[in-house]
Amino acid sequence: MTASRPATRRTVLAAALATAATTAVASSAVASPLTVAPAAARAGRRPGDSTVDYHAWTSVPDWRAGTAEGTRVAAGRRPGILIATPAGTTDYTDPHTGRAASWEYATWTSPAHRLPVPASELVASWNAHTPAGTWIRIEMRGTYTDGTDTPWYTLGIWAADDQDIRRTSVDDQGDGKSSVWTDTFAIDDTDGDLRLASYRLRVVLHRAPGTDATPVVWRLGAMGSDVPARFEVPATTPGVGAGIELNVPRYSQNTHIGQYPEYDNGGEAWCSPTSSQMIIEYWGRRPTAEDLAWVNPEYADPQVCHAARFTYDYQYSGCGNWPFNTAYAATYPDMQGIVTRLDSLTDAEHLIRAGIPLITSQSFMESELDGAGYGTSGHLMTVIGFTEDGDVIANDPASDSNEAVRHVYKRRQFENIWLRTKRYDANGRVRSGTGGICYLLFPAKPSPAQRRALRRLGIR
Repeated sequence: MTASRPATRRTVLAAALATAATTAVASSAVASPLTVAPAAARAGRRPGDSTVDYHAWTSVPDWRAGTAEGTRVAAGRRPGILIATPAGTTDYTDPHTGRAASWEYATWTSPAHRLPVPASELVASWNAHTPAGTWIRIEMRGTYTDGTDTPWYTLGIWAADDQDIRRTSVDDQGDGKSSVWTDTFAIDDTDGDLRLASYRLRVVLHRAPGTDATPVVWRLGAMGSDVPARFEVPATTPGVGAGIELNVPRYSQNTHIGQYPEYDNGGEAWCSPTSSQMIIEYWGRRPTAEDLAWVNPEYADPQVCHAARFTYDYQYSGCGNWPFNTAYAATYPDMQGIVTRLDSLTDAEHLIRAGIPLITSQSFMESELDGAGYGTSGHLMTVIGFTEDGDVIANDPASDSNEAVRHVYKRRQFENIWLRTKRYDANGRVRSGTGGICYLLFPAKPSPAQRRALRRLGIR
């Protein structure tokens, strides 16, 4: 989303997280970067260089390590879990249609995962197949560093289609210590010592009673992080990605202004699905003609409309739910997607060198990013490469045409607006930054070089 967009969950979350830390950071303002707290190692990385941990369950041993109630493990090329014998029947009234129905269900609960660095935020993501008559609910329960537990929080109610249920986040979840803001679990008071020490994820698989249909969940994971409060981040120098540009298709969100009000009206609201669609097509996947039959034939790039519809969160009333975008990408053959954070543009360069573009989330005033021509309280764009000098080459969907989507942004400016956690708005008020949030969309079977680049970030 870009400058003129009204306040939404993203801007409300930014204000809420910023308020808690405003007093503590105001005196330091933009003087110097804060020291990063020590952190344990991720695979292939030195201890102490990250406060981010991404962990997932994807393999047969992973799935067998969890607690199953009515599910079984499906081995094969892409192991997952599915319904075997339902654990019972439950009623669900869809809050967005009013439709009440009974569903058979089964559950799988992960072992507890202890975070190497206790986290102030957590974002789950998943990859699943939900044929007609099926859907899933993703839940999380954590243990705080004071030894008490969170409630079971719902982090998403999801189906690939929108006929049986409407995919949705769940508002008004909290226990006085933490809250869920659409797709993000967050500690309420990050000035205090309380953090999330460990968590378990649970997926509830649903199907219409008396049928053999079943969801299949291939990947279930979460990113926990405690990125330090900072207005500026340390600068990096050009590295392994310098001079590499990936051939990613270019799509403009602005060519869709006013299209499909029921999916948030196109234009500036569609930065996330437009970015996701660019990367999906980079990997050689795209909707079929049958998939696109519902789109007005007068509209250009109907696949962008398709992406908006099938990432739309009916509670958030928008297409910017991060894990809904990665789950959408994984509905394409042999694709997977996750939400995580990166620590620097150096991390991004390793991905680009391996042929993996990334989708980044950032917020900034127009004066903070030369060449953008706008300011934003939250916007997604794709990083597709680096110039020889190390500047960022981005497909920025906030452009007037597909031909205008490619931009080159100054390395130092881009790095800071993406990785910082605190910023000032045009009125001098402290707001939140995204702290390096990104989507990674990649094949189910990455190449050896791609596996190495992902493993370097703790992703397998």
